[in-house]
Amino acid sequence: MSSDIAPSGSALSDSGPLYSAYDELLLDLDGTLYRGPDAIPGAVAALADLPTRLLYVTNNASRSPRDVAEHLTELGFAASDSDVVTSAQAAARLLAQRFSAGAIVLVVGAQALVDEVAAVGLVPVREFDAERPPVAAVHGHSPDTGWRLLAEETLAIRADAWWVATNIDSTLPTERGLVLGNGSMVAAVRHATGAEPVVAGKPARPLMLDAQERNGAQRPLVVGDRLDTDIEGANAVGFDSLLVLTGVSTPADVLRAVPEQRPTFIADELAALRSPAAQCRVLAPDVNSAHPMSYDSGVLTVGTAVDGRVDHARLVRDVAVVAWQHSEFERVTSNDPEVADILSRWKL
Repeated sequence: MSSDIAPSGSALSDSGPLYSAYDELLLDLDGTLYRGPDAIPGAVAALADLPTRLLYVTNNASRSPRDVAEHLTELGFAASDSDVVTSAQAAARLLAQRFSAGAIVLVVGAQALVDEVAAVGLVPVREFDAERPPVAAVHGHSPDTGWRLLAEETLAIRADAWWVATNIDSTLPTERGLVLGNGSMVAAVRHATGAEPVVAGKPARPLMLDAQERNGAQRPLVVGDRLDTDIEGANAVGFDSLLVLTGVSTPADVLRAVPEQRPTFIADELAALRSPAAQCRVLAPDVNSAHPMSYDSGVLTVGTAVDGRVDHARLVRDVAVVAWQHSEFERVTSNDPEVADILSRWKL
């Protein structure tokens, strides 16, 4: 991370809209802006005409920046090729930093990844050749990847090729639900070789740093729906983060989050970017929350909010702070019927 990045947003004013405390939003796509072919309700309006710069940061290495920008534009978001940062670009940059132009790289993935490898002066190939072995192998998502390509990758790695994975997401969100992700395919090769890849995408540092460096952002805010990629990736480089509960990670996941996956802000939807930062911030343990709480013998009991108002995202934030202090908790309960109803839907 650049040494001149501004301190955490906790040192910034909470009085204005959340977006105004940052000079760039690093936005995840799947589960944050859209699900499958459709924009998430309210997401387009939430970002429309924001004065803060927007960058779209995706672990999906199967589409080019142009394809991503065109899709976003079709959905109503303002986006150009230069506003998109992909894990394929981050992986290609890692390879270019290590190897000279003309070096051979075996590529497992979509044409978008092949193009990024070629764009940095390296020579992408699809098959292992023992006479001209590749110096590296890079693995990105493609729905067409099968045994033959994984076998070529295995041969290259066993011949000492430097191994890079664009990302290691175990699942991939689709309109039909979560399906096999790139990380699950990478896991098969890891099992066959005993090797461990260098990871370019979230939660690893390269993609986040590439995004920050694209426009020289000083106070970036990472916005995403996954604790294990977006939020952990933000924490890995010291950026503040907003978790939106519109995608993969659930309130139950938040309560069980390990320290490296805990966000700065939590909201039900992207519209929270226009709300005061104080209304979205996860409070410090020594700050009184809206809900009185007690903990005893593995049971966390939530009381009625002091202002009598039931707010889902606020409840998630308040309960999370206490749950993180008592990671051994077994269940969460409440004598308040409205609160109890919400807790029951969290499927703890």
